[in-house]
Amino acid sequence: MKNFFLALIPPPQWRPVVLVLLAGAVGIGSYSLYISNALAYLSDDPKACVNCHIMAPQYATWQNGSHARVAVCTDCHVPHDNIFRKYYFKAQDGLRHASMFTLRMEPQVIHVKEAGAGVIQENCIRCHQTLLNDTFHITPEKQERSCWSCHRETPHGRVNSLSSVPNARVPVFNSPVSPAVRQILATQQDSTLN
Repeated sequence: MKNFFLALIPPPQWRPVVLVLLAGAVGIGSYSLYISNALAYLSDDPKACVNCHIMAPQYATWQNGSHARVAVCTDCHVPHDNIFRKYYFKAQDGLRHASMFTLRMEPQVIHVKEAGAGVIQENCIRCHQTLLNDTFHITPEKQERSCWSCHRETPHGRVNSLSSVPNARVPVFNSPVSPAVRQILATQQDSTLN
């Protein structure tokens, strides 16, 4: 094992170049985490879900629906059976969302993926278990269906695309530009105006 780590150490003439490249990679990685507000995704704050513009309709309809008073996005869209599955699912889903958004591949109409549908069904049952004991819900043909096959408009209404709620009000986030850089830019702008 020790030999493996020794093999990773570059020859003396390459060490400055490797250090500069590593520092650059750490700097770009850190800046990417900062500007993308990546730490917000570890929380359960619904504002993290609307960090990209594509989720504005879902956020707006959730915020004005009945679930906004009792649940946040992760209560429905993330597993709750154990913490490892929860954060694995969040990481997997978040990386897919981030890559689609970065590569401009986001769809105009959002549909839940198969893994997400299973999680949503689990969470519907988890929260509404007492309602499922009535004679209407316990028939075999009802148990085979997903909850949203009947409750289609819960909690997002008839949202199908960005155009369905074009003027949706969503939270405005703080600028990722540091105060020092903002001051420099303002000074430069003032000097060009004078």
